[in-house]
Amino acid sequence: MYDFLQLNPILLLFIIAFIGYAFGRISIKGMSLGTAAILLVALVFGHFGFTIPKIVQDIGLLLFVTSVGFIAGPKFFRNFKSNAIAYVLLGAIIIVVGVLTCVGVILISSMGTDLAVGLLAGALTTTPGLGVALEATAPSTMASIGYGIAYPFGVVGVVLFVQLVPKIFKTDMQKERDQYQKVVKAETVAVKKKKLVFDPLGYFGFALAVVLGILLGKITIPLWSGLEFSLGNSGGPLIAGLLFGHFGTIARVDLTIKKETLVSLRELGLAMFLIGAGISAGAGFVSVLQQHGFMLFVYGAIMTIIPMVVGLFLALKVFKLSMFNSLGSICGGMTSTPALGSLIRTTETDDVAAAYAATYPIALAIIVITFQLICILF
Repeated sequence: MYDFLQLNPILLLFIIAFIGYAFGRISIKGMSLGTAAILLVALVFGHFGFTIPKIVQDIGLLLFVTSVGFIAGPKFFRNFKSNAIAYVLLGAIIIVVGVLTCVGVILISSMGTDLAVGLLAGALTTTPGLGVALEATAPSTMASIGYGIAYPFGVVGVVLFVQLVPKIFKTDMQKERDQYQKVVKAETVAVKKKKLVFDPLGYFGFALAVVLGILLGKITIPLWSGLEFSLGNSGGPLIAGLLFGHFGTIARVDLTIKKETLVSLRELGLAMFLIGAGISAGAGFVSVLQQHGFMLFVYGAIMTIIPMVVGLFLALKVFKLSMFNSLGSICGGMTSTPALGSLIRTTETDDVAAAYAATYPIALAIIVITFQLICILF
């Protein structure tokens, strides 16, 4: 059976998916892992040596973030305009707090910088951050080990956090949804001109957004001392989707996609992304913990929890954001794609993606800078 599944990655993909969805349906006191349970199932399969081509994860990420961009686009710019300063500061502060926590762990535990930065990358579920860590600590590969240890809790921790917080604060979700709609109600502009429609489902516009998003993500912006910043395959397609979703047309070409289609693409993409990420992180997961000790997992969990708690306090008490915008910005500040999927499911609205999209690029830029600084200074 093992050899059969190894030779049939498509079959393996769907086996993990249906087990994960079944597991995610289990609810304890109103809380469930939902789609994120797929990650845990994939970790188990990865631990036992199963593999899936990386293109599955890459395509899944593209489908998810582009769909999120299209859905949030009509309301994104108005929401960003009203809370721009808060989003920028939250994106920066959440990452800086995570970095300071990482430095504290290095000083307290005498842990190697390469391993610690890898833990931080996993705690923040940031693949670009792992790339920066590996480049800065080459030829060491300890960053990958740290990433693999911290990543599972980095995903599950944020997923549970965004479900737990509304329960703790006894948030009236329907009231929040109604209030949010009033604040960021999308403006509709009537067009008398006939639109050029390439296909009835809108896949033309979606494909174009992916193409332009990938190209946008390849653009690198030099910072200083050899540091560079790019949006990558996460940020580029997200921004392209936001723009396409906002404008709806380009030169009379119809770019709109039905909500039902986008929701299906979003869910499929998230599942594929989690399976690919889980399979990769699962390889050698247990052996690494046995070798380096359970405290590595604890340190990674601390790096996940502290930035979220600080971010929530600032969002609610200092910046006075709504619960939806607070949780969306925390998901963006933590660069957690799976958590966004869970938050959308928890709040039953895609509007939270606007706050995520506003905070994510800022957090990503700070990650590139601060990860390099940790490796230089420590």
